[in-house]
Amino acid sequence: MLNTNSRYLHDNIVDYAQRLSETLPEQLCVFYFLNSGSEANDLALRLARHYTGHQDVVVLDHAYHGHLSSLIDISPYKFRNLDGQKEWVHVAPLPDTYRGPYQEDHPNPAVAYANEVKRVVSSAQEKGRKIAAFFAESLPSVGGQIIPPAGYFSQVAEHIRRAGGVFVADEIQVGFGRVGKHFWAFQLQGKDFVPDIVTMGKSIGNGHPVACVATTQPVARAFEATGVEYFNTFGGSPVSCAVGLAVLNVLEKEQLQAHATSVGSFLMELLGQQKIKHPIIGDVRGVGLFIGVDLIKDVATRTPATEEAAYLVSRLKENYVLLSTDGPGRNILKFKPPMCFSLDNARLVVAKLDAILTDMEEKVRSCETLRLQP
Repeated sequence: MLNTNSRYLHDNIVDYAQRLSETLPEQLCVFYFLNSGSEANDLALRLARHYTGHQDVVVLDHAYHGHLSSLIDISPYKFRNLDGQKEWVHVAPLPDTYRGPYQEDHPNPAVAYANEVKRVVSSAQEKGRKIAAFFAESLPSVGGQIIPPAGYFSQVAEHIRRAGGVFVADEIQVGFGRVGKHFWAFQLQGKDFVPDIVTMGKSIGNGHPVACVATTQPVARAFEATGVEYFNTFGGSPVSCAVGLAVLNVLEKEQLQAHATSVGSFLMELLGQQKIKHPIIGDVRGVGLFIGVDLIKDVATRTPATEEAAYLVSRLKENYVLLSTDGPGRNILKFKPPMCFSLDNARLVVAKLDAILTDMEEKVRSCETLRLQP
């Protein structure tokens, strides 16, 4: 009946903010609505800079946070192939316990990786730089479907806040119940960990362009104090908020968070069986319906099986299964299916995967792991 921009309050925007706030820790109680994840991360960057009075950002290696100019600058995944690293951007190692510097045999990888962030911050401060924010996907996806060790974010937040910065959790790919155990992936890090800013996109609107930034009162007040009003023509419109509310209703009614746990566990189990059968599968990792399968050429060195992964994905596409590869070596199969993905879907995908890998072991044999008999 009425469509307005977000300067004018409609019941939908208020109701939607209220519903979202019920899923988050109570400190995160101010909501800005936008159209895309990129827009959300760009606003998060502005909020962090206004609040801290600092400029610099710490990000994880291989990270991707969006396609705006401001976000290409904080996305090593992109800027390494473009203009390179800006002086205000500082890169910490990805907390990858399979192929990073601190692996599964390390006694405390969470502390070790967090200390790398501390080292990056100290190095920046020695050059007179001041940290505004640490940005991280709660589960790094483009970096290779990484599951950071529990406790890592809390430790990092301590180092970042001590330097005067804020912690931004990018939930754009992983939020809204996808991880199953929790509604938000940052909650996997423990109930005591609360980011200063959370960004949302993609699944928030189930295909409709909606995005959101949630933050605390102090951060929001600092932004308002500039006198530069934030409003959005389409983000937060009654239509977009109606869509957002409908998505939350379906997630609840169809119990899709619990569904992500059960189907995700089943899929992990099936993929684990494939790992035993096919030596090219070096690692299967994930939580809920966020799973990575790491393909390797060699068991001892864990060399990424880049070409084999590309070939496998191409063969899967011929079998009407769409998967993509990512990670620094483009060798990680990314499983992030729609949340209605079923047990039968899981069986079908893994059966196709098994058949193609078996065929590759018989005919392609392009690397050591395709020639090994398990």
